[in-house]
Amino acid sequence: MTRAIDKVQHCTTMEDVRRQIDALDDILVPLLVQRGGYMTQAARIKQDAAQVRDEARIQAIVDRVRPRAEAEGGAPELIEAIYRSMMEAYIAYEHREFARLREDAPRTAREG
Repeated sequence: MTRAIDKVQHCTTMEDVRRQIDALDDILVPLLVQRGGYMTQAARIKQDAAQVRDEARIQAIVDRVRPRAEAEGGAPELIEAIYRSMMEAYIAYEHREFARLREDAPRTAREG
């Protein structure tokens, strides 16, 4: 199995580095948007705003991604920090979506 770190191409200039990062961003952004779509789904399904932050789920994700990062040749502590930051941003987004969906519901019911 080829590890992710082994796919990193040798760069000789910052232009090379930036081109590779831009190519990865072209892959990452659609995936992050898709992940955000699932946060909207979660906001729709959850019954109470207190359910949005789930510490056990946060820890389960960290426990899942750290060994994956190591297996791919990466730094588990870096991946954990990125994931924790990303999850905080998604939790804030999910709170906004939770409120928006409940705000829109009464109007939709009145319009029907």
